[in-house]
Amino acid sequence: MNYPQSAYLHIPFCHRRCFYCDFPVVPLGDSARGDHGPGSNSIKSYLDMLFRDISLTPKGLPLATIYIGGGTPSLLSPSQVANLLDHLRSHFGFQYGAEITLEIDPASFDKVSLEGFLDAGINRLSLGAQSFDDVVLNELGRRHSSRDLLEACDLIQDSFKRGRLFSWSLDLIKNLPCQNLVSWKRQLLKAISISPPHLSIYDLSIEKGTVFAWKMSRGELSLPNHDLSFDISRITSQMLKEAGFARYEISNYALPGHASRHNRVYWSGASWWGFGQGATACPWGKRFSRPRTRDLYKEWLVKQELALQRNSLDSIEKVQAIPFEDLLIVGLRRREGVNIKDLSRVLGWDNNQLRLNINLLKMFWEYPLEKGWIKQNGWRFYLTDPEGMEISNQILVQMLRWCEALNCSSSD
Repeated sequence: MNYPQSAYLHIPFCHRRCFYCDFPVVPLGDSARGDHGPGSNSIKSYLDMLFRDISLTPKGLPLATIYIGGGTPSLLSPSQVANLLDHLRSHFGFQYGAEITLEIDPASFDKVSLEGFLDAGINRLSLGAQSFDDVVLNELGRRHSSRDLLEACDLIQDSFKRGRLFSWSLDLIKNLPCQNLVSWKRQLLKAISISPPHLSIYDLSIEKGTVFAWKMSRGELSLPNHDLSFDISRITSQMLKEAGFARYEISNYALPGHASRHNRVYWSGASWWGFGQGATACPWGKRFSRPRTRDLYKEWLVKQELALQRNSLDSIEKVQAIPFEDLLIVGLRRREGVNIKDLSRVLGWDNNQLRLNINLLKMFWEYPLEKGWIKQNGWRFYLTDPEGMEISNQILVQMLRWCEALNCSSSD
């Protein structure tokens, strides 16, 4: 049985909901803390449910990567993080050198709590910066200021230099309202000057039900047009490459040796456990998500306990394979792309079928191949940087049309 060796744990609590966020989060106010004070009772009761969720899962292989995301997991106290990791370790075990990441927000921790998180076993941090510009931060609905962010970077970088951290990542968002090439260059130069070993740079996505979606419906959101957006992406790739970063996935850049091992699990088609409100899991090749609201998650947990989820997961989910088209989508996001021959084994194609089907795929991809947005090396196809990666959605649409033409779903 191919048990997962990675786990994602969702901490839904945050101080406030940012204007672009549609994640399953529970805002508790700016004064919230995990161990005492406002919101602490909600956090404690949720952690109890999270422990129950973990305990229902079949024991398998020791974990190689753990990612605690949110929300704002740094709302938890160091002792709460330690207890969470202890519970996870006692259930699964951790491999030697396991990558253990905690998402952390500026102004949600200080030097003492940071040292506490590291003592608890955290060895990688992901800092939600989003921007170094106070005006932009305010427009995003973020709680922290640029000064808070710089202080957080100093604390984390000091821990990294002292060998207390294996690595850390800084998150930024591009193509924000009223952003231009000059202002974005300033953001990148600031990020580079801080010297994080990993950068995640995401495109702003307008999601239904968010403040930004409401503003857009009223014509109050001025976003970069297609040409400017492409120029912003092009200069991002160029500047980070010159600074020594490799773009190993569409939204992620790393110095040598600092690519996120946990994130690569998602893009490689490997399996993972997922725990907590709204968390997605893929333990034996089939993705499923827990309920996104607190009450529904609580009800779901009780039902799983009554139905002995340990047996149902073990006997049902393990036989499912990740759909072929899903493997293509996540694989094409990576720098190395996808090897169609390797993936086609789940469909049982012989060499003749493989050649015929790849020739058909190249017909769907005729224009991007001609323009150099996608390259072929043997059975492997990969997006070029930055051109191909910046129009990846268009290329993926054509790939899905190819899948539909072949009826190549592995989940039928």
